[in-house]
Amino acid sequence: MRLPRSRGSQFYLLQLLVVAIGLVLVAVGQWRPGVVAMGLAFVAGALVRFVVPIDHTGMLRVRGKAFDMVWMGTLGVALIVLPILIPNQPG
Repeated sequence: MRLPRSRGSQFYLLQLLVVAIGLVLVAVGQWRPGVVAMGLAFVAGALVRFVVPIDHTGMLRVRGKAFDMVWMGTLGVALIVLPILIPNQPG
């Protein structure tokens, strides 16, 4: 198996791996760390989209640079803040 050549595509695959790990954590009952891991992956994706040159973005590029950064950043921050704001439930 060959890795993609562009740095953005390589990071995108790493981002997918972290999101998959987060989903596994959610599935086994550790939803707070799982959701935070997914949020951190999206925030990191937004930062990488900011610093990687346009010719190396690969699969990380969906729309324009500003749209990608705002969308991934907003989603990431929301996923990080969500488990912090939800109080523990008894039982």
